[in-house]
This record gives sequence, C-alpha cells and structure tokens, in this order.
Amino acid sequence: MGDLIQNLGLGFSVALTLQNLMYCFLGVFLGTLIGVLPGIGSLATMAMLLPLTFILEPVSALIMLAGIYYGSDYGGSTTSILVNLPGEGSSVVTLMDGHPMAKQGRAGPALAIAAMGSFFAGCVGTLLIAVVGPPLANVALAFGSPEYFSLMLMALVCASVVGTGSLLKSLAMVTVGLLIGIVGTDVNSGKMRFTFGIPELSDGVGIAVVAMGVFGLTEIVKNLGDSQMTQTILRGEIKGLMPRWQDLKMSFGSILRGTSIGLAFGPLPGLGGTISSFTSYMVEKKLAKDPSRFGKGAIEGVAGPESANNACSQTTFIPMLTLGIPGSASMALMLAAMTIHGITPGPQVMTGRPDLFWGLIASMWIGNAMLVLLNLPLIGIWVKLLQVPYRLLFPIIITMMGIGIYSLNTTGTDVIMMAFFGFVGYILVKLGCSFPPLILAMVLGPMMEENLRRSLLISEGDLGIFVTRPISAGFIIATVVLLLLFIVPAFRKKRTEVIVD
Repeated sequence: MGDLIQNLGLGFSVALTLQNLMYCFLGVFLGTLIGVLPGIGSLATMAMLLPLTFILEPVSALIMLAGIYYGSDYGGSTTSILVNLPGEGSSVVTLMDGHPMAKQGRAGPALAIAAMGSFFAGCVGTLLIAVVGPPLANVALAFGSPEYFSLMLMALVCASVVGTGSLLKSLAMVTVGLLIGIVGTDVNSGKMRFTFGIPELSDGVGIAVVAMGVFGLTEIVKNLGDSQMTQTILRGEIKGLMPRWQDLKMSFGSILRGTSIGLAFGPLPGLGGTISSFTSYMVEKKLAKDPSRFGKGAIEGVAGPESANNACSQTTFIPMLTLGIPGSASMALMLAAMTIHGITPGPQVMTGRPDLFWGLIASMWIGNAMLVLLNLPLIGIWVKLLQVPYRLLFPIIITMMGIGIYSLNTTGTDVIMMAFFGFVGYILVKLGCSFPPLILAMVLGPMMEENLRRSLLISEGDLGIFVTRPISAGFIIATVVLLLLFIVPAFRKKRTEVIVD
C-alpha cells in the first residue's frame, strides 16, 4: 500500500503540471466532441492526431490520446439520448432507453445518470489499473521470447473468436494485418520485403495511414449514404438536469453491476465496450421486476450500460501498459505512439519510465473529473453541433486527415495510400469484415516475428520450445481451445445469437 501511494504521488506530480493538464483537457474535450458527432469515432481522431504527438513529450502525447479515447465514450451517450444516433458503437445500447426518456421530457436525468455512472466506473477502473498493474508487470518480466509470441498469438485469436462478425472474416483480417505489418526492411538481412520498388515503403506502412483509411475515410463514405445523418435534428429544450431521488435509488445497483462487468471485460482482447454494454443491459433486464419497462425509458438501461462501457474503456489499458499487448484497435494506436517516441512497450515501461506509467494513470482520474464538468454544462453547445448537417462537416474532416497524413513523412505517397485503404475499407465493410483485428495484427505482427525468430535462434530451429516451456504452453493450449470452441455447434450458435441480438 505504501508503494502504491508513493507511486500515485509521483503520477499526480506529473499529471498536474500545467502542460499535462492542458493536454489532458484537450484530449477529453476532443474526445467528447467526436463522441457527440456521429460517424467520426475515437479511432479516426486518434489516428488523425498521431502525427501531432511527434512534437510532444511522450507523457503529454499519451495523456492526450488517452483522453480522446475515454472521452469519446462520454460524448457518445449524449447523441444516443438526445437524437437516437450512437456517436460511438458502444453507445448503441444507451439509446434503447435513453432516447425514450428524452421523448418523455427526461433527457436531463438520463444525461446526468449517464455522466455519474461513467465517472464512477472510470474512477474504479483507473484504481484497478493502479492496483493490478505492478504485480502483472512483475510477472511479465519473467516472460521470454517464446512466452511473448504465444501470448500475442492468443490475443489475436481471442480478438477474432470473441469479437463480432464471422470468425473466418476476422481471421482473414488478422492475416491481412500480419502481411501489411511485414512490409518494409527485414531487420535481420536488411533486404526490402513487399515494397514493390516504392522507396517510401522501406520503413513499412504506417499505422496512422491504415487507421485513417479504414476507420476515417471508410466511415465518412458510409455515413454520407445514410440520410438519417442529415435529417435528424433535436427539437425542444432540455430541462431539469438533476435526477430525482427515485432515479438515483434505481440506478445505484445498476451502476455497481455495470462497473463490475466492464472491469471484467476490459482486459480481454476483442471484447470492448460494445459487448460489455450489451451484457450489462441484458443483466439489468433479467434482474428487473418488470422487464417490460426496458425499451420504454427505464433508467437502469442507461446507468448499467454506460457504467460498463466506461469501466471497460479504462481497464483496456491494463494489458497495453503492463504486457505491451493491445486489447483493441485504439490501444494499438496508443502502442504506436509509444513506439514513435522510442519507448519499448511492455513491463519494462513501469521500471524504466515510471513517470509515464503513473502519470498516465493519474491523468485518467483528472480526465474523468474534467469530463463530468464538461458534459453537463456544455449540453447546449453539443445540441447546436448536432444540428450542423454532416455534408458540411466531412470536407473539413477529410482536409484535416490529408494534412495530418502528409505531415508524417511529407510525402504524397502516404496520402495516396490512405485513399487506397479507404477505398478497400469501404468494399470490406460491404462484405461484412471487421477492422479492429486487422489493426491489432498490423501492430503485433512485427513484434510476433521478432519474438518468433529469437525463439527459434535460442532453440536452434526447434518449434518444441513453444510447448516445452510451461507459460508458453499454457497460452498455446488456450489458443487451441478457443479455436476448438468455435467448431462446437452449440458455441457457434450461441455466438451468432449474441451478435445478432
């Protein structure tokens, strides 16, 4: 406990500097803004601002990107409740009861409960990172190359099996991501691989280029074909933000249960806020004395999912910070930002850069407090933004994306590649493919290759090294079990039912 208090003291001394407070505020403000505006998303915004992190201190850059990530979850609930459009995918559940409450003239209490649940869940999630992080990192310090390769393999398979959509399509996206990740110069031989004679590809395909293409441009083109994006306008005023005592009483248990679900789902690769929100909603509906209230304005249907969503977004940082394994596409971008600044992701970050590790954790508490202060007073501004037609916003967004990508290497090749991935991404969306596995594989691919080669050098080419070492063997067995589970008809049927629901 003494060490924890001392480490948190170090973290707050870093997070409370004027510079880091400014970037924390900028991150949560931008996160809320893009969460409110449907169709942009935290991933596209993080990718767009990734070039900006080149000129920032590593701690400031990660604090800002983290603020965008968890801030977008707050903003997404505002759009869901007010205009029945989810700003973020994880906010889809909130609109089921949040918007009916708004139509009943109770948008204020719905927004207030969403903010309270999010704040509580975010604080508890951050506390869990501080408590669980150090012992988990100490365990990870004992990992060798075989253990890291097996762990990364399990993370990719887990993200495919438990994620949404077809398993075969998810595994195909993993394969594509691995192939994109090996483009560039071979570290061992120094030879070019899959560069097709293009000098700009000698350093590989940038994560920001792919992320902006498949998450940014693809989403913009898809949203332009949705008439609801321009026709839905909020009407009426929002009155009485403070919830009644009865609302607080009914929401208390839902917030606790939603937070617990989010804490459990966050560290697991591929699950994310959307699935934890749906799980929380189903739990609340099962426990309710009158399930028929749900879908008609039940406040528990707002409190539980919002808490689960935000607890999950905080605990997603656990595997990224302690093991160097991203559990989501957003965490993959965070990992890329660390690599840009020459920081090797993994458990050594805690010992080598304690200011970064504990400063980021402390900033999450500060950021969550800022979000509560931002969301409720600025509802009027968010309402005005929601009335701006999307056709007027997308040219500005595309221009910013083009400038951001060009500034990476000051080459037009990156802009062309972004457009290419946007075009391919739109086709893949129509085919029902999911992009997070692709981004995860692209980030983990080079690290997997490095650890695979190192392991085979140690064992002189013997693949048995992955199954003769206990920890590595455990990860390999878990990977095989995940794949076998999908073959079982009952599991496949249940997985399909959950995705359809």
